[in-house]
Amino acid sequence: MYEAFNTRDIDDVLLQMTEDVDWPNAWEGGRVHGHDGVRDYWIRQWSAIDPTVRPVGFTQRPDGTTAVEVDQMARGLDGTLLGEGRVLHVYTFRNGLIARMDVE
Repeated sequence: MYEAFNTRDIDDVLLQMTEDVDWPNAWEGGRVHGHDGVRDYWIRQWSAIDPTVRPVGFTQRPDGTTAVEVDQMARGLDGTLLGEGRVLHVYTFRNGLIARMDVE
């Protein structure tokens, strides 16, 4: 999924999400919902910045969620580094698909 995100293959990533997915809008704030909400969010984001995320670790939590530690980098469209760091993505699944993602 992260490789598909990094190559901007929205359709491949959306196939791994429920139709009513609840997704954080970590760039602008708030949350987006459903495939159309995620698609619109990413198109807006990618028209302004060039983010890349690379998973470095996975943890299955007792509550059933999966935490993914990622190295994150954001560049301007001109290649200028805007920020980088490690964050935690936490996924909730329903019927084998991502139903919710949170950033911790």
